[in-house]
Amino acid sequence: LRRAVPAHTTEAFARPSAPSMNSLDVALPLPSIAPSTGSGPAVARLFHRALALIHLVAWISLGAQVDSLVGSRGLLPLASHVADLRASGASFADFPSLFWFASSDGALFLGIGVGVALSIAAFAGLRPRLCFAALTLGYASYAIACQGFLAFQWDNLLVESSLLAALLPSDTRSPIAHGLMRVLLFKLYVESGLAKLGSALHDWHDGSAMTFYFETAPIPTRLAWYAHHLPATLLHLAAWFTLLFELAVPFALFGPRKLRFAAGSVFTAFQLVNQATANYGFFCALSTTLHLFVLGDVDVARLRAFALRNLGVRRPLRFRARLRALRAFGPRLSLHHFITRFYRWIFASLYVGLSALGAVAHFGGSALRSLPLGRALLGAYVDVAELRMVNTYHLFAQITRERVEPTVETFERGTWKEHALRYKPGPVDRAPPFVAPHQPRLDFLLWFYGLGFHRGSPDHATALLDRLCHDRTAVSAFFEDPPPLHPEAARFSFWRYHFTTPREHDETGAWWTRERLGALAPLRCHDD
Repeated sequence: LRRAVPAHTTEAFARPSAPSMNSLDVALPLPSIAPSTGSGPAVARLFHRALALIHLVAWISLGAQVDSLVGSRGLLPLASHVADLRASGASFADFPSLFWFASSDGALFLGIGVGVALSIAAFAGLRPRLCFAALTLGYASYAIACQGFLAFQWDNLLVESSLLAALLPSDTRSPIAHGLMRVLLFKLYVESGLAKLGSALHDWHDGSAMTFYFETAPIPTRLAWYAHHLPATLLHLAAWFTLLFELAVPFALFGPRKLRFAAGSVFTAFQLVNQATANYGFFCALSTTLHLFVLGDVDVARLRAFALRNLGVRRPLRFRARLRALRAFGPRLSLHHFITRFYRWIFASLYVGLSALGAVAHFGGSALRSLPLGRALLGAYVDVAELRMVNTYHLFAQITRERVEPTVETFERGTWKEHALRYKPGPVDRAPPFVAPHQPRLDFLLWFYGLGFHRGSPDHATALLDRLCHDRTAVSAFFEDPPPLHPEAARFSFWRYHFTTPREHDETGAWWTRERLGALAPLRCHDD
C-alpha cells in the first residue's frame, strides 16, 4: 500500500480518528483519489441492496398465495399442467422452468424459501452477483410455471433487472454493465411511450387518457378517487406530459450528469404518483430502484454523508473498504480484466441487439416478417422472450374507458349471496385499499376478466367457481369473508363501477356507484 499511494494517504491510514477520516467514511475511501462523477461501485452496491429488498418482497408476496394459485389444490395446479405437457410430447425446451423436473407442492415452497434466503444474502452483500444469477433463474422458473398469474410486465422486469445485476460488479467500475442498466431504463420508458403513441383509441393524443385512468386502474387506492376529481384541464395536461416525457426525457440518460439527474427526478416523481394512486405490486419500487443509475458515486457519497450527519453516526473506515477503493479506481491491466471486458462486450452486443429486435417486432414487425431473414430473427427473439430475460415493455398503452367487475356469488337456501374478494372493488362503501408492494394476483387477473367477459371465461375464473363448490378451503383466503361450505351453485355476475362524486361521497360515505349488467349461467355444485 505504501508503494501504491502517496505518503500523505498512508498517514491517514495511521490516523483513523482524524477529522479528514469522517469525510472518507461518508464520501470516497481515499482523499488522494478523486471521486468519479459516473456511476460505479457505490451505485452498484446501493442498487444490489435495493434490488435484494424488492426480491424479498416479491418472494414473500408470491409465497403467501402460490399454494392457492398453482398448488395441488390451487386454481391451476402446476403438477397437472406439467403432466399434461409431458403427455403431449413436450420437452424442457417447451417449458424452460426448473419445475419441469419437480412440480410438487414441496418443490413450490422449497423454491420460495430459497428465493427468500438468496434475497437476504444479496442484501447482506454475500456474493450478490451469484445470488442474483440464481434469483434470475428461480424467478423466471416461477414466471413460466405460474402461467398467467406471473405474466405481468413487472415480473419480466424483475427477471431482466436481476440478470443485469448478476453482471454488475460492486467492487470495481464497469461502464459496460452500468450502461446496460441505463439501456433497460431507457427501454422501459421509451417503449411505453411508443405504445401510447400508437394507441388505437388516441386517448393519449387527445389528452383524455388520464380522465379515465384513476377510475379504471386494476386495483386503485383511495387517493385515486381524489385524483379522478381533479380539474379536467389538469388531467389532460398530465396525459400529454406523460406522453412527452416518456418519449423525450429517457434520451437524457446518456447525457451529462446534471441532465441525467434531472431525468431521474422526473421519472421518480412519475413513479411516486403511480405508487400513491394504484397498486402495481413491486413495479413502482423496482422502477425507482433502476433510477439509481442516473446517479454517480459522488452523489451516493453525498447522500450517505447527509444521512450519517443527520443521524449523528460516525463510523471508522475499514481497511477492506480502503483496499477496495484502490482496486476500484486504480489501473486494471491484467489478462483477466481484458477477458472479462471482452465477454461483457459480447453480452452487451447480444442484449442491445435482442432488445432492438424485440422493439421492432412489437412496434412494427410487419415489414420484418415479409423477409425470410426477418422471420428467422423474429423466431429467435420469440424463443428468447419465453425465458423472460430480454423483454419489451408497453405499459398503459391505452386506458380502459369503463370498469366492469366480475363478482362471485353462491346460491344457498334459495338466495344468491355475493362474496367480496379482499382487494378488488366490491362493496361500494369499502375504500380502495393500499396493498402494494404485495400483489394479489387473482384480484388483478379478474380485472382483465371484466374487460372481456363476453368472450368467455378464462381457466382461473372457471376453476374458482369449481373450488367454491367442491373445495372451499382451498380458495377461502381470496375472500374477505369465508364462502359457505356446501353451496348449491356458484356464478359470476358483472357490475359497472364508477367513482362517486364528491357530493355523493359526502352524503353516503360510498366510494363507488355500480349498476348490474347481468350474470353468467351458474355452475351447479351437486348433480341431481
